Amino acid sequence: MYQNVWDRADTNAGKKKSVFNILPQSIRKKVEKERFDFDRMQEIRMRTGKPLLFRYAGRERRLSDFSHIVTAEEVNETLQYAANYSLYAYEQEMKQGYLTIEGGHRVGMAGQVIIEGGRVRNLRHVSSVNIRIAHEIKGCGNETLPWLYSDGRLLSTLVIAPPGCGKTTLLRDLIRQISNGTDWSEGQNVGVVDERSELGGSYMGICQNDLGIRTDLLDACPKAEGMMMLVRSMGPQVIAVDEIGSMEEVRMLQYAMCCGCQMIATVHGASYHEIRGKPMFDLFFSEKLFQRYVVMEWGKGVGRIEGIYNEQGVKLC
Repeated sequence: MYQNVWDRADTNAGKKKSVFNILPQSIRKKVEKERFDFDRMQEIRMRTGKPLLFRYAGRERRLSDFSHIVTAEEVNETLQYAANYSLYAYEQEMKQGYLTIEGGHRVGMAGQVIIEGGRVRNLRHVSSVNIRIAHEIKGCGNETLPWLYSDGRLLSTLVIAPPGCGKTTLLRDLIRQISNGTDWSEGQNVGVVDERSELGGSYMGICQNDLGIRTDLLDACPKAEGMMMLVRSMGPQVIAVDEIGSMEEVRMLQYAMCCGCQMIATVHGASYHEIRGKPMFDLFFSEKLFQRYVVMEWGKGVGRIEGIYNEQGVKLC
């Protein structure tokens, strides 16, 4: 549905540089020789003792000579670069399993978990790193937007997709266009809770991505708390959040809607029926909180839409 637009991804040179700057020299040189189109790169995966892998244009790729086995030193070097040689300063982020670097790229980590008081305090002996590359694709929401309005009014919308399908990229463009104004409505005040710093791509407090001229951003803020803060202080017409995943977030989402806000959100899922079958999301359907469900398709390229459904579950397109 979107393939032409998504194939024209426009990642600027600065964003590419911020990713390459955290790669060890041994890996950086080999990646540069491959001449990958960086705008189609989605992930770089490094696992100690395993081959270097990439997710590229929706498919898994390896270096052409299949030769590079990732070392523990390379994993550690990547983390040191990502944290500016001060992992202690990033302890709050690391206990959530990731760091966000300049450009909004997320460096996910796996290793030994340190537990204190029954809660995750930090990670150590990191053995795996996944660099998820943030792409800003302006216009990728063009074909979705007409289905999200009724008589000039934005309808609350939930985007459903498995990981790696482009749901965050789609949400980012929807926020930008709703904020700036569309053919179906004038621009609206949008409040964004960007818990993982992926939507705005904020780095050192500065938003790296274009979220529109009427958007207010809470960066690195828990979603439930952030939604409450926005409702109380910023008077948003629309609230946008990425990856709803807890009952607290579901309840706060309902509260924001009861306060008159429209909601644009995403959730991990393979289909409309899968989400409908999960008890945690019963409230969405029993209260008809969302009027539109956008389902993204796995395995047929980034940005593919399986269908758009209304609150009754009727497939509209």
